[in-house]
Amino acid sequence: MIEIPGWRDWSFALKTFAAAICALYLAMWFDLPRPYWALTTVYITSQVLSGATRSKALFRVLGTLLGATLSIILVPNLVNAPALLSVAIAAWVALCLYLSLLDRTPRSYVLMLAGYTLGIIGFPSVDVPGAIFDTAVSRVEEITLGILCASIVSMVVFPQSALPLISDRLDGWIRNARAWVVDIFQRNGAAFDTQTGRLRLASEAIAFDSLATSLHYEMAGIKGSDRAMAVLRQHMLMFLPIASAISDRIQVLERAGVLSEPIRSLLSDSSWWLQSNLTDGQLADDLRSRCAKLDPMLGPTSNWADLVEASLLRRLRDFIDLRQDMRQMQHVLRARESFSEKPAFSYTARAQSIRHRDHGMAFLSAVGAFLSILVTCAIWIATGWPDGAAAPMMAAVACCFFATFDDPAPYIVSFANSAIVGAVFAALYLFAVLPHATTFEMLVLALGPWLIPCGLFMAQPRTAPFATGVAVNGASMIAIQNGAIGDFTPFANSAIAIIIGMWISAIIVRLVRSVGAAWSAHRLRRINRDTLADSAMHGGSNHGLELAALMLDRVGLIAPRLAALPPEDADWTADLLAEVRGGINLVEIRRVRSELPPSGQTAVENVLATMADYFRSGLEHGGSAQFSAIDRAIHVLLDEEQHDAVREAILGLVGLRRGLFPEAPIIERRAFSSQNSGSSP
Repeated sequence: MIEIPGWRDWSFALKTFAAAICALYLAMWFDLPRPYWALTTVYITSQVLSGATRSKALFRVLGTLLGATLSIILVPNLVNAPALLSVAIAAWVALCLYLSLLDRTPRSYVLMLAGYTLGIIGFPSVDVPGAIFDTAVSRVEEITLGILCASIVSMVVFPQSALPLISDRLDGWIRNARAWVVDIFQRNGAAFDTQTGRLRLASEAIAFDSLATSLHYEMAGIKGSDRAMAVLRQHMLMFLPIASAISDRIQVLERAGVLSEPIRSLLSDSSWWLQSNLTDGQLADDLRSRCAKLDPMLGPTSNWADLVEASLLRRLRDFIDLRQDMRQMQHVLRARESFSEKPAFSYTARAQSIRHRDHGMAFLSAVGAFLSILVTCAIWIATGWPDGAAAPMMAAVACCFFATFDDPAPYIVSFANSAIVGAVFAALYLFAVLPHATTFEMLVLALGPWLIPCGLFMAQPRTAPFATGVAVNGASMIAIQNGAIGDFTPFANSAIAIIIGMWISAIIVRLVRSVGAAWSAHRLRRINRDTLADSAMHGGSNHGLELAALMLDRVGLIAPRLAALPPEDADWTADLLAEVRGGINLVEIRRVRSELPPSGQTAVENVLATMADYFRSGLEHGGSAQFSAIDRAIHVLLDEEQHDAVREAILGLVGLRRGLFPEAPIIERRAFSSQNSGSSP
């Protein structure tokens, strides 16, 4: 639903129009050959949040410079071999797109711009290869001028900060997360059926990436601001499996009737602490101290309740550390203070830059771009189409713009439709309005009624892509230049080529690259399983929470796609956080296995081998051999001399069993006999 524009929308629209006119004026004053490139660049790069515009500015300039440099190398040397030149440009665009999709930070704009900038400069220059150097330099100057104007105006004139937005969203996230954990601590029934809410929290944590990047560039002068935001995001993700593990352990103890009164009191006080919203470090220290005092000693006489209780208290200490850190970082961001203290929950600091890299989808996107450019080049060359260079040029742009979507084709079609609307406006202006605009002031007055409304629609997320397409494509087709006179034939040829180029790319991308949200969700889960299998056999060099960071990043990517899943997929989505918990424990077991006594090492190695087989089989098959191996390893380790490594391994095995085999019966032994009845714990 389109909202009525507020003052922030009007501010963005007027600022963007002012920056575009400033860029156009300077480009004409410097007598650059195509000053409209400066204007269109402003509309391509402008973002509502000033930090978002600034964050990409340098990377866009570097990418443009790299693409222009390659055009100077390729076009003069291959202009007499059109097929080879087409393949070279298509290959470069595909390579740059592939590499850019592996980087989910603003740095990716360097490679993405380097890719389609070569198409923008190279294809129109094949008729005049001798002028390629001047053309490339001019494009860099015009695009850089547009980027600078957009960035300066965005930062100086009523800058819109990401801080209020990120603070509001963070407050909402913490409220929802706190309500969930309070339910867990108070042992309300609602706490045990919150899978949708948990995954929504994961999705919202992932969504903080773009806002955090914007805020980082606003707070660039504040020491540690980027680290604070990165750690905050990882803490938000890590909160999910830890709270889920706490919920699971409480359920086990409650069902067995062995949740002790001291632990009930500790949970009650922890619930009060959360609801009080206090950040006093002494309160957190007191809770940690109570956890340590209640922590049971493990040994040959320990029963299943002791193991679950020890696991609960360990995760509760982790949760206390997480909560204190998040409150501190929330204060740092609001007060714009330096962030120098070491986080209490330090593990996520080592995992703050870990992100999922989808090589498979990046490759398919690159293939789609490569084929789209080649097909449009073949049509252009075979027909000798005047101004047909716009077709492969826009195919490259469209494939790059929308490559991050599961199914880019609808977005490319929408972009093509925006080009049709832009062509209508361009024709109206080029042949009816602009001939009467004999001064720059009149030109500004003429463009305002078209470009300002485009800016208003760009300020609203639902209409932003279409409005940007109307502004950018329309301005490119008008091709405002010093002393230019509109000519219908080249205008029509160029407009048709632009639209056909995007339509062809939409068809090819649909055939080669498009997938559904449900397919992507299943694929991300399969990748998580493969990661678990690999970690069982080869992991352990790092802390288990680093593996969890990677898996949770994928869970956050799965969460927005769940609406597209059929009802029969509810079972496996319920296992997502359990699998992450299993991954944490799995790597922790591998990390300490070399410090275990020989019998313990042998038992743990057997667990790891059987778990690797289990993960490779798809998790739906088997399981009895795995949880039996886990129980045997627990029994062996309980009989060993207890030191830190042995205790870590035991708790890791307990967590692995509860995460992946919660309904499996306990294999009885003498120390377990008082608590086991052969049924689910």
